[in-house]
Amino acid sequence: MTTIGEALITLLEAHGVDTVFGIPGVHTVELYRGLARSKIHHVTPRHEQGAGFMADGYARASGRPGVAFVITGPGLTNTITAMGQARADSVPMLVISGVNAMPTLGKGLGFLHELPDQRGMMEKVALFSQRVTEASELPGALAQAFALFSSSRPGPVHIEIPTDVMVKPADGITASLSNAAPPTPDGAAIAEAVKLIAAARRPLILAGGGAKRSDEPLQRLAERLGAPVVQTANARGLLHAHPLCVPASPSLKAVRALMADADLVIAAGTEFGPTDYDGYSDGGFVLPTNLIRIDIGADQLARRPVSVAIQADCAEAIEALLGAIGTGHAAARDAEGRAATAREAAFAELSPAYAAQVHAVETIRDALPGAIIVGDSTQPIYAANLYYDHDRPGGWFNAATGFGALGYGPPAAIGAALAMPGVPVVCLTGDGGFQFTLPELGAALDAPAPVIFVVWNNRGYREIETSMLDVGVEPVGVSPAPPDFCKLAEAYGIAAERLAGTAGLADALKRARATGLPHVIEITID
Repeated sequence: MTTIGEALITLLEAHGVDTVFGIPGVHTVELYRGLARSKIHHVTPRHEQGAGFMADGYARASGRPGVAFVITGPGLTNTITAMGQARADSVPMLVISGVNAMPTLGKGLGFLHELPDQRGMMEKVALFSQRVTEASELPGALAQAFALFSSSRPGPVHIEIPTDVMVKPADGITASLSNAAPPTPDGAAIAEAVKLIAAARRPLILAGGGAKRSDEPLQRLAERLGAPVVQTANARGLLHAHPLCVPASPSLKAVRALMADADLVIAAGTEFGPTDYDGYSDGGFVLPTNLIRIDIGADQLARRPVSVAIQADCAEAIEALLGAIGTGHAAARDAEGRAATAREAAFAELSPAYAAQVHAVETIRDALPGAIIVGDSTQPIYAANLYYDHDRPGGWFNAATGFGALGYGPPAAIGAALAMPGVPVVCLTGDGGFQFTLPELGAALDAPAPVIFVVWNNRGYREIETSMLDVGVEPVGVSPAPPDFCKLAEAYGIAAERLAGTAGLADALKRARATGLPHVIEITID
């Protein structure tokens, strides 16, 4: 007899899942029954929050959904933070959990890991939460999740299976594979957009995280129109080193001036969130009046006034625009000059400390070309989110925007490394954030995931301390004592070295990469 727990593994394989992140417990034992015999690689984090962050990093790096297995109750509540981050950044994540036996649900009888209404709680965070009670429901639940991931703005999905349901027979059930695709660009919307483009003399493109897999068509559109391309943090890596690239935050005055000067703005895959467009909370961001907006989600398009809304995958919409524009369109004059002026002025806005931190990030990029850099909320990440040109589309992501979860970087980097074997992966984290998920060093060794953990050790939450000082608050609680990161790494069997400042960082990175193993580089900052 095949049980529902065994069938789950077979169905996940059919949907292309090759890795799951999870910590088994008595409430999920039956979900593991078929795992040892499958082709799916199981990775054991040290905390369920780590499982969620690993699934997030796996999804961002690969473009495929990340999958987490967690127990009911505390296992699932531990994963909520990671789900919140995935919801904020539109990351496809499937969380599969147990739940107590059907006859006990909602009765408050005091069973182990009992919650009053687990599914009700998850519906507040997940795009949807579904309980499977019969074998026949399982293929449809998975199909619904994967259809959502492929056809609309993604995010976390939760499926729960009661412990008494996991053992039910599931002989003969097969996967319900979905070919769901995003909406095709509407012809009338494309035609209306082309009219606006034909009349524009100073066009501008805003690219967000939804455009990060549209590098080639985006470059052709920018060149065809003569349009500088401004990138939010999640779009960095697009048009690397291109004369039309403006790898700077729309929160900077220079970028806002570029936007204000444009007579047409094409926004591709960006939600205009305050952490990207009003990072200093000064209220200085003004939504462009002549705006063509491309987004896969109808709800997102409806949230702000636009001239033309195109609901579609960014790459498809851009290809449709290129086809409708044709080759006879004359590119706007001096586009490269406008982009260069904005780049220079944007970088000049950075403080000397931030400029130095951007150069440190550039050192990582140049020492390991094509690397994926996964960040936590630490000063060089904040600095580079303001201004930094990465060399790989989709290769720069962090938790310092949107939901802003500390401790994201180390486990997410492990997920990214497992998703993209052979690609260098660097986790750039601070001494404060690293302590949130420090035990995941053990998971990196187990996996194995050859992540290079670069720890920016300034002995505290310096960004928060600065914020307190800026508003006249005497700093309290911002100097947690860091451990000796090198000794901790060595205790896990991971090689480590310490640098005083960033001198020697490039050589240290190359040495670490040559080992093909996890490595810790601690940078002490005065």
